[in-house]
Amino acid sequence: MAITAAAVKELRERSGAGMMDCKKALSETDGDVEAAVDLLRTKGLAAAQKKSSRTAAEGLVGVAVSGTKGVAVEVNSETDFVAKNDQFQSFVGNVTNVALALGNDDVEALAAAAYPTGGTVKEALTNNVATIGENQAIRRIKTVAVSSGAVVPYIHNAVTPTMGKIGVLVALESTAGADVLEPLGKQIAMHIAAAFPLALNADGLDQELMERERAIAAEKAAESGKPTNIVEKMVDGAMAKFAKENALLSQIFVMDNKSSIAQVVEKAGKDAGAEIKLTDYVRFQLGEGIEKKEEDFAAEVAATLGN
Repeated sequence: MAITAAAVKELRERSGAGMMDCKKALSETDGDVEAAVDLLRTKGLAAAQKKSSRTAAEGLVGVAVSGTKGVAVEVNSETDFVAKNDQFQSFVGNVTNVALALGNDDVEALAAAAYPTGGTVKEALTNNVATIGENQAIRRIKTVAVSSGAVVPYIHNAVTPTMGKIGVLVALESTAGADVLEPLGKQIAMHIAAAFPLALNADGLDQELMERERAIAAEKAAESGKPTNIVEKMVDGAMAKFAKENALLSQIFVMDNKSSIAQVVEKAGKDAGAEIKLTDYVRFQLGEGIEKKEEDFAAEVAATLGN
């Protein structure tokens, strides 16, 4: 079947593989992008999770914390130029604070909430679009809280202390003081920004994702030609490795490259004389999963498809 430029573009963005590899994979899978992703993975031409900075939208991620509750909000714009606009930044800051007070992760509920300068959040957003002249949208919200302890915020690639390209929140349940929890939370948040965990623990990993990983691991193991019982052990080992590398508590702490995050938290608790539990986290990276418009991409794909 004919392979479209749009399919090559989508596969390239999802897999990080080269354009010709994407074209070949789509040809082998009759244009099925999902199957092509798995095929590239099997061939070792794509990462398990694409962790590059090729995000799909501009805008800002805002974070806010009050007491033992925190919230992260992503607000998108069409260009990075707007993200640097004072009016847009003011809007993101106000919306983040409204979301914190609301305590509701429903974007529609946030849009209907009262805006600090009058009207609703939706009306303020509409005014932004009209005055700035570029489409904008509130994409997602995530609130975390603890009964006692701290929710620690961190912004990576910050444009202000409370907003930037990556926003992280770390929820630490404990009776330990802020002098212990704040620096610990910041270190873990910096790890989260860099290491891109997919869930707090192995049980929280998406089951559909795990099934796909198992299928890919099984195909790779089968190619070894080893006996069935050995292949099964190879698959189990690959899945255990995947879970360990992608669940936050079992990830190796980037700052010492030897201890797991769970061990780091446990040691901090022992040193403080108070148990500390890492109960939740948020990691919002601007534009994750949104297809980005690239004006020059069509011509590049067209040239490749012509080869």
